[in-house]
Amino acid sequence: MTVQAHIASLEKKHGALEEELQSIMASPSADDREIAALKRRKLRIKDEMQRLKASTRH
Repeated sequence: MTVQAHIASLEKKHGALEEELQSIMASPSADDREIAALKRRKLRIKDEMQRLKASTRH
C-alpha cells in the first residue's frame, strides 16, 4: 500500500468515526465514555494522517 493510499484509508476511517460520533451525540442516552473513546480514536487517526503527510513532504 502506498503512503497516499494509506492516508486515503485513514481519511475514510476518520470520516466514518465522525459520522458515528455525531449519531451517538444526537442520542439522548449518549454514553460519555463511548464518546470519549471515539474522540480519542479520531485524534489518533488524525495524528497518523498528519505524520504521514509530513513525511511525504520531505
